[in-house]
Amino acid sequence: MVCNNAQPKVPKAAFNNQRQYSVAQTKQALAQPLMWTFPEDPVQAVKPETSTFELKQPLPANTVGVRCGNNQVRVEVKRDLFAIGQLILPSDLTLGGCAAIGEDVEAQRLNFESDLQGCNSKLEMTEEFLTYSFKLIYQPSPIGSTPVIRTSQTVVDIECYYTRRNNLSSSALKPSWLSFADSKVAEENLYFSLRLMTDNWQLMRKSSHYFLGERIHVEAGVLPYLRVFVDHCVATLTPDRNTEPRYTFIENYGCLVDAVLTDSTSQFLPRSQDHMLQFYLEAFRFKPQNTSSGSNRKTGQDVDRIYITCHLKATAASSPSDAQHKACSFVDVWRAVDGDDEVCSCCDSSCTTRTARDVSIDTDVQWEADAVLGPIYIH
Repeated sequence: MVCNNAQPKVPKAAFNNQRQYSVAQTKQALAQPLMWTFPEDPVQAVKPETSTFELKQPLPANTVGVRCGNNQVRVEVKRDLFAIGQLILPSDLTLGGCAAIGEDVEAQRLNFESDLQGCNSKLEMTEEFLTYSFKLIYQPSPIGSTPVIRTSQTVVDIECYYTRRNNLSSSALKPSWLSFADSKVAEENLYFSLRLMTDNWQLMRKSSHYFLGERIHVEAGVLPYLRVFVDHCVATLTPDRNTEPRYTFIENYGCLVDAVLTDSTSQFLPRSQDHMLQFYLEAFRFKPQNTSSGSNRKTGQDVDRIYITCHLKATAASSPSDAQHKACSFVDVWRAVDGDDEVCSCCDSSCTTRTARDVSIDTDVQWEADAVLGPIYIH
C-alpha cells in the first residue's frame, strides 16, 4: 500500500474565484458609514400647543370718571367710550335720562351733573352707608340714513357712598368742611374717618370699653391718593372739645406729646398707606373734681368715660412733610413717621413757622375737618 502525503491540487479556476470574493468583502468592510438621514416631516415640526387658539379677555376701557360731592354727582365720559377709536354721538348717552350739560370739544369729553336725588337715582341705606346709584345709559342710533350700528347698547352703573352720622360709636363721622387754597377741588366730598381698631389693626373694634393703662388703638383715614395728618387731639368728658377738664395729647401740628407729659409709650405707627395714619394712646381717666358741696365728683360729668376730638388734615400724597404737616412720636428723641425727623425739631417749642414747600397746584392744596370718638369707657 502506497501512502501518498501530497496535498490535493486545487483547480486554478476555483482559487481565482475565492480570491476575488475575499477582496470584495474587504472593500465593503473598509467603507466609511454614511452621514445621510431622512428629512424631518414638516407637519410634525409644528408643536401641537402652538397651534391651539387662545381667547384673550378684553381689558375694560378707562373712559368714565366720577366725582361724588356733598349734594351732587359729576360724571365725565370720553366720547371714545369703548376705547376703539370710534366717537359716540352726545345725544346717544344719558345719565339716567339726563343729557350732558356740556362738552369739552378739545378733550373730546362729555360732562354730566346731577343732584343726588335727580336723574332717576336710587337710594339704598345700610347701618353704615347711604348709597346713591345712577345708570349711565348708551343707546346707539343708526349711522346716517342707514339702519347700521357698530357699537353695542351699554349701561354703566355708578354708585356714591356716604358714611352715615353716628355720634355714639367709633364709626366714621361726616365732618364739617373747611375748604381753602382751591375752592373748586375742595367742593369734592372728602370723608375723613377716626376709628377704634383691634390690637392687630385688622378690624374696627366693636367695644369701646378699656381698662386703665390699656392701649387705645386709633386709626385716622381719608380718601385714597391723599395723605392724612392728625393735627391735634383733645380728650374731654363730653363731646364738646371746649369743656373742662380737657387734655391735649397731640398738639403743635402733629406732635404726640402724651409720652413726654406722662412718660407713656403712646406713639404713631409707621405708615402702611398714605391715606391712613395709626397711633395708640394709653387709656386714662380724669381725676374726680371736688365741688363746693363736698362731693367728690363734678355734677353731670362721669370721669369713667372720655370723648376724643381730633382735627384732621389731608394733602396730596406727593406733598412733602413740613413743620405743619407731620406725625411725630417721642421715643427717646422725636421721630417722624414719614422719615424726615427734621420736621419734628420744633415739637419742644413752636411749629408756627411754615417751611418752604412744593407750591405746585396739586401739592399746595389741603383739606381739614374735625372727627369725634366716643364715648370711650375706662374701667
